[in-house]
Amino acid sequence: MTSLLSEASKNRLLRIARDSLHEFLKNNKRKIFTEETPELQTKRAVFVTLRKRDSGDLRGCIGQTEARYPLVEAVAKTAISSAVDDSRFPQVTLNELPKLKIEINVLTEMTTIDPQAVVVGKHGLLLRKGFSGGLFLPEVAISNGWDRITFLDQLCRKADLPQGSWQDPEVELFCFEAEAWEEN
Repeated sequence: MTSLLSEASKNRLLRIARDSLHEFLKNNKRKIFTEETPELQTKRAVFVTLRKRDSGDLRGCIGQTEARYPLVEAVAKTAISSAVDDSRFPQVTLNELPKLKIEINVLTEMTTIDPQAVVVGKHGLLLRKGFSGGLFLPEVAISNGWDRITFLDQLCRKADLPQGSWQDPEVELFCFEAEAWEEN
């Protein structure tokens, strides 16, 4: 995927995520950011991932699949959610914040995809069946060394569905691409 955001905007969004987290963890208040840059005012779906700097272990990851907020606001809100709303982890503390690295993914619009057309490393996937669902960002398959079938099977597992459920005609499969970057 070609870069849609300037380096200046990417760096600004990383600062917004960190400042937003710091303000919320310190004072339990949401900081309001005003940005004039048109690309930061565009409504986009985002995910914010928090990882431990020393080990790279996941510490929180939350996002939206639909573009509801301007990018600057989406990043600020989602950074906080990643720190305090990810039910897999205890809430991030202010003391822990300097030991975490922030990664941002800005998503393209979701489209339906045939399982045979999934390209590992290019596509992120959202799978739904009834009340069950799961999502993986594009880099998840690469970082785990998964091929296309394993990627689809692991997505079923994440959605609490049996492996191979992606072949079920009642399953909805959506793809997206993401522009991802992280702090140094």
